[in-house]
Amino acid sequence: MNAALSQPRRQHACQSLSSAGLIRLVSEIDDHGPIPPRALARTLTGLSTTQAKQAKQQADTLALLDRSRPGLALTEAGTGLANLYDAAARWARHHNYPDHTSTFTDRIRHVLTLLSEPAEKQPQLMDQEAVGLHEVDLLLREWVGTHQQQEDQRTYGTAA
Repeated sequence: MNAALSQPRRQHACQSLSSAGLIRLVSEIDDHGPIPPRALARTLTGLSTTQAKQAKQQADTLALLDRSRPGLALTEAGTGLANLYDAAARWARHHNYPDHTSTFTDRIRHVLTLLSEPAEKQPQLMDQEAVGLHEVDLLLREWVGTHQQQEDQRTYGTAA
């Protein structure tokens, strides 16, 4: 599904998905597998206990965590978001965006900020840069569209 996103919905999605804690949590599980019970703070070093708990709560709210397994594992939506994060980080690293010393998390956050801007406010990109960013944008639209359908099914019991 590659439906267009309204600007307010795009901005809300980008803002919601750009939490440093959420990026770290989703990426850690995607890269290394489920996080054992009570190992969240040890796994997400550099985040305070409060930040780690907030990331877990946000992931729960977004239905990114599979509760049918022990520990913290990703749902299909969580895996899709991890793929979006990976694509955003690859694009940013390839184009040194925002600069060549940025961290994985900062790259993703900056790309999501860039994608949250209306097209007329985005910087002019070279053709190759624009194509790559468009591919990241397609993943964002697909994830938001699919996630919204799943949320509607959970909330209303029907497909939207």
